[in-house]
Amino acid sequence: MVEETQLISARFTQMNARKKSQTANLPSVASRSVCSFLRSWRLASFSFVLLLVIASVACQRNSQPSGLNGSKRNARPTVVNPVYKPLPANADPNLKKFIDAAVAQVGVTTGYDPSYVTLTYPGGDVPKETGVCSDVIVRAFRGVGIDLQKEIHEDMSRRWADYPKRWGLSAPDRNIDHRRVPNLMTYFVHKGKSLPLTESADDYWPGDIVAWDLGGGVDHIGIVTDMSSSPTGRSLIDHNIGAGAKVEDVLFRWRITGHYRYF
Repeated sequence: MVEETQLISARFTQMNARKKSQTANLPSVASRSVCSFLRSWRLASFSFVLLLVIASVACQRNSQPSGLNGSKRNARPTVVNPVYKPLPANADPNLKKFIDAAVAQVGVTTGYDPSYVTLTYPGGDVPKETGVCSDVIVRAFRGVGIDLQKEIHEDMSRRWADYPKRWGLSAPDRNIDHRRVPNLMTYFVHKGKSLPLTESADDYWPGDIVAWDLGGGVDHIGIVTDMSSSPTGRSLIDHNIGAGAKVEDVLFRWRITGHYRYF
C-alpha cells in the first residue's frame, strides 16, 4: 500500500513538472513568433526600398540626353525656366534637329581641351565629354547628317588659297582644319551663308551661327538657340568657352565677327 501510494505520488509529481515545463516554454514560443514576424517585415521593407531606388535610377537614366547626334531635347540650359521661341512656319525641317543636336550637348560635353588629336576620317571626333567651341558646331551639323570634317577638308583641297594661313600649314590637315573657327567662317562664306553683322538681337534667328573676337587674337563660335531668358529677351547661345557646352545669354558679350544662317 505504501509503495502504491509512493508510485502515485511520483507520477503526480512528474505530471506537474511537465505542465510547469510547458508553461515556461510559452514565452519562448511567443518570442520566436514575434522575432520571425519582425524579420519578415524588415525583409519586405528592404525589398520595397530597393525597388524604389532601382526605379529612381531608371528614371534618371531615361532623363539623360540621348547623345550628341540625337534630336531628343532633354538637356537643361544654364538659364532657369527658359522661354522657347517658335520657329518660322516655313523653316527647313533640319533646323529644329540642328538646334536640338546643339542643345543635347549640354551635360554631355563637360570639359574643354584644345589639344591636337589624330582623328579617323570621315566622321572623326574627340571624346564627346570634351572639345572646343568649334566642336559644338561640328557635332550639331552631324546631328542632321552633315560632316564638316569631310566638307571643309574637300573645300580646302579645292580652294586652299582662300583659307587663312595662321598655322604655318602648306596643305589641308583633316585632323584639325574643321576645328578652327576661321576655317569654319571661310567655309560658310563659300556656301553663301553669310549675313550682315548688326547690334539688333532680332536679326539673330534660332539656328544662326555666330563668331566672336574674344580679344588677343582668340576666336569663338556658337549657335543661336530657340530659347531666351524672357518673352522679350534675346536668344540664348549654345557654346563651349572653357567649361563644357552651355546655353547662356552671351550674344553681345564680345565683338561679333561672323553671322551665318545655314538652314
